[in-house]
Amino acid sequence: MIGRLSGILLEKNPPQLLVDCQGVGYEVDVPMSTFYNLPHVGEKVVLFTHQAIREDAHLLFGFGNAAERAVFRQLIKITGVGARMALSILSGMTIADLAQAITLQDSGRLVKVPGIGKKTAERLLLELKGKLGADIGASGAHAAPDAQSDVLNALVALGYSDKEALAAVKNVPAGSGVSDGIKLALKALSKG
Repeated sequence: MIGRLSGILLEKNPPQLLVDCQGVGYEVDVPMSTFYNLPHVGEKVVLFTHQAIREDAHLLFGFGNAAERAVFRQLIKITGVGARMALSILSGMTIADLAQAITLQDSGRLVKVPGIGKKTAERLLLELKGKLGADIGASGAHAAPDAQSDVLNALVALGYSDKEALAAVKNVPAGSGVSDGIKLALKALSKG
């Protein structure tokens, strides 16, 4: 299994790259999020990869970081979501946006990605709930990431829905500790 490539970027033809690794050229398909962050042709590049072996082809998919690769691997486990659709999802939205859409169960954001219909979006929401760090609600909140996660988990443990908890955590100021964050979030929830 090829898990990582380090070499010289020879060609960039979206969504495919050609990477020279000590004389061997690897064709790698990447999401646009990775493509936009690539160095110039002729420069060194490092990609985390996922190799897919099919009856008719050996395919290599590359990602700028391990988190993108992990999300890609979660996506392709879902029935009806192949590698091309997973690349399309990662090209159409950030991991944080995807996690937030899953937390809020917002199929409208997923349907905006080309190739995803209403049924596929609903299947994605159902099967990815709790698997992508979605309970953290990574984007849009202001508290420190670790404190934010702990506050969110505490609110969910107290019986609030993911949506209510995420909305309350957004009101917690940056730098708040966990106990202060929980108090402030509970105050916000009691007013609402």
